[in-house]
Amino acid sequence: MKLSGIHHITLICSDMERTVKFYTEVLGLVLVKRTVNFDDPSAKHFYFGDERGSPGSLVTFFEYPGGAPGRLGIGVTHHLAFIVEDEEEQRRWRERLVTHGVQVTAMIDRRYFKSIYFRDPDGGIL
Repeated sequence: MKLSGIHHITLICSDMERTVKFYTEVLGLVLVKRTVNFDDPSAKHFYFGDERGSPGSLVTFFEYPGGAPGRLGIGVTHHLAFIVEDEEEQRRWRERLVTHGVQVTAMIDRRYFKSIYFRDPDGGIL
């Protein structure tokens, strides 16, 4: 058996409207699908990705307005990483985030790559 990549990751948000605004207007992703969590039809399930909703580009969210904030621990995703073309594009993204009022770290040299870190409206680390 061979895995060919990641199709999507699903996160939880408290306000889908705010999440849509952040992921589309700030990060430039496309809202490609609106549905419900089929295990809990009371929860919205929205998909964001590239223009075609290609596997590997997708980040999805379940909306739970009354949910408690997450806690760091075993079984919790620490951060979601995006890839950009090069350092110059990463600098432009950092500037874009700052322009949108997002608190973002300076570029950090991780020896094999460079990173910037920021949080989405619910505190998810990106």
